[in-house]
Amino acid sequence: MAYLHVDVVSAEEQIFAGDAKFVVLPGEAGELGIMPGHTPLISRIKPGTVKVVQTDGTEVAIFVAGGILEVQPNRVTVLSDTAIRAEDLDEAKAIEARKRAEEALRTAKDKADIAVVEAELAMLAAQAAAARKFSEGRRSH
Repeated sequence: MAYLHVDVVSAEEQIFAGDAKFVVLPGEAGELGIMPGHTPLISRIKPGTVKVVQTDGTEVAIFVAGGILEVQPNRVTVLSDTAIRAEDLDEAKAIEARKRAEEALRTAKDKADIAVVEAELAMLAAQAAAARKFSEGRRSH
């Protein structure tokens, strides 16, 4: 069976490197599923969860705050400013940061500041949702 080599990299470190059966991630136009032999592709991705199904069938979930996806027939590279393994997510911290960002939005004056804060809010909402989904999955197993 053919496999993909997957690299997920943040601005600070390599979060994941390994072989996988397939990868699912949040593309700009909707969820993307990538399997071995996929047509080459470069795309932006939205904040959300990258799910890597490894060759042994285990799944690795990684939150990304958006970024760039590059697909080659047997290689997937995800570049994101922020990437966090699901088990390292903290829903309470994400919710608190979201509250601070909402307050900043209320006091923002110009359109550029508003756009920056709105983008941060979208990322924090996705991070909190990913943390909640991962913690619910752990409790059900």
